[in-house]
Amino acid sequence: MDSHMTENPVEPGQHGHGEPLPWWKRWVFSVDHKVIGIQYMVTSLLMGLFGFVLMIFMRWQLSYPGKPVPIFAHLMQQVFGSNMAPGGVMTPQLYNSFGAIHGTIMIFMALVPALFAGFGNYIVPLKLGAPDMAFPRLNMASFWCFFVGVVIMVASFFVPGGAAKSGWTSYPPLADLADSGPGFHPVLNGQTLWLLGMAFNITGSLLGTINMITTIFQLRAPGLGWMRLPIFVWSELVTAFLMLLAFPPLESAAVMQLMDRLAGTSFFSPDGLIVGGQRVAVSGGGAPLLWQHLFWFLGHPEVYVQILPTMGIIAEIWTNNTRRPLWSYRAIVYSEIAIGLIGMVVWAHHMYMTGMGQGVTTFFQIFTTLISIPSVLIGTVFLLSLWGASIRVNLPMLFALSWLPLFAIGGLTGLPNGWSSSDLVLHDTYYVVGHFHYMMAPTSLMALFAGIYYWYPKVTGRMMNDFLGKLHFWPTLLFFNGIFFPMLIQGMNGMHRRWYDGGAGWQYAQHVLWLNHVMSISAWLLALAQIPFIINFFWSAKYGEKVKSDNPWQATTLEWATPTPPLGHGNFPVAPTVYRGPYEYSVPGAERDFLPQWEPTAEEKAPAEKVHV
Repeated sequence: MDSHMTENPVEPGQHGHGEPLPWWKRWVFSVDHKVIGIQYMVTSLLMGLFGFVLMIFMRWQLSYPGKPVPIFAHLMQQVFGSNMAPGGVMTPQLYNSFGAIHGTIMIFMALVPALFAGFGNYIVPLKLGAPDMAFPRLNMASFWCFFVGVVIMVASFFVPGGAAKSGWTSYPPLADLADSGPGFHPVLNGQTLWLLGMAFNITGSLLGTINMITTIFQLRAPGLGWMRLPIFVWSELVTAFLMLLAFPPLESAAVMQLMDRLAGTSFFSPDGLIVGGQRVAVSGGGAPLLWQHLFWFLGHPEVYVQILPTMGIIAEIWTNNTRRPLWSYRAIVYSEIAIGLIGMVVWAHHMYMTGMGQGVTTFFQIFTTLISIPSVLIGTVFLLSLWGASIRVNLPMLFALSWLPLFAIGGLTGLPNGWSSSDLVLHDTYYVVGHFHYMMAPTSLMALFAGIYYWYPKVTGRMMNDFLGKLHFWPTLLFFNGIFFPMLIQGMNGMHRRWYDGGAGWQYAQHVLWLNHVMSISAWLLALAQIPFIINFFWSAKYGEKVKSDNPWQATTLEWATPTPPLGHGNFPVAPTVYRGPYEYSVPGAERDFLPQWEPTAEEKAPAEKVHV
């Protein structure tokens, strides 16, 4: 193969001259993109588990309001105090804290870091044939900013008054005033810590996006042109640009809200606020709607920040297991770019109820509807790629196949929220929660699991157990729908999303209250269904079946050209050259049903040999 040798390829855990790295540089403050990817992934999975546990307790409260949480009642009172959890009963304040932190963690500290930073850090440089990320130390700093944000957010449960209670959106003026006054520390209180945690999290994200964009632009292997990039790399690139444009406004808003709370400013506090019968002593003149614009300017692109990497993961697994190219590679690339562009101008469809004018409403309705076109096109390409394919239904493909219908449900149920006339009825009901969670939970998590099962052998050198994987898949698929589909029914019946008693106090909700039990039982069974995955994840790292080659899935993209696991800094023993597109499967006349990007055919090898001569 015509390639260029790397100078002194570095073994894992060594400096460039071969001396061993101390463990704290190798595994804690590492600058190796693969270790940082693992750090992001493990931290994100742990935070996802923590956010899931919060939801488990919330589901008990919604189904059995006012009753002590079984088994954990005494522990809850000990941890949260008799004011927040008397006798193990969840108070409205504790329910609000759980809801705010559950939403914040699952979006900003679990799913997005895992899908973008976890997979992106580990896989993207390998797919590019790169030795590392463009800025290794910046990469390390991005993780530690993220980790500090995680610690602050979790620690907020243990300050007087507990964690933030103003929702994961932190709407002012409530968020400007919450957790303040007698009994609250000016800084060490839930709402202020929420803002500090988000500021660190966003800073880490911005450092990561700069690194990702530079790496993709500058460190591609020879021959790896733009239209030879794997779809996963395109997904990460578009996602990085979305984050780079959308995150700074929210970080600015978080700083302004911190100033409102700590420095007496009133960026978001309007004139004439009356709290406890007394006028609030602020200068006034602020605009709560300004926060909503700044928040949703990130908040809606954030949906695509989460979904775009899943499309990339699914594309990799889909092509590998259909043993054929995508029906239209370019259609997916251009559709993802279109999603990125249109996704920046649809944020205010979250704000129809604020009284915006008809002209502005029409603008956001049009673009909200338009963004469904590239999304549908991507789903159609995936569906048509199945036609006539020899499908291998292995563990990654099972999860990838389930992604498409879940994505379709999430997308289709979102259309009524994008039109102001129907949103007037559905706004702030459980219909919105059901739609939103279909996109953010089952759709994202099924792709996350698919990616873990697919790249696990490259990371560890061992396969995950097939039986435990199927024991994980089928109940997970069933109970996801058991949780979120009934929400759509409740929402169509007018069930409000913020009632901490699950609607028990609302007369017109009585005929759909039984669905609370269906959703809660599904949630608890979903928790049990994750036990096989947890066992499989750790057990297989030591006892799983060893891979028989560096390319166990017979794939075509560059990450499968590395040793298993990949080398330390440098990744490749020989720098690869790319000869073709990413998905050359079932090529007529080829000896095998796949042509890897890095292997030249006889015709491609001959000119290279002449050059050497």
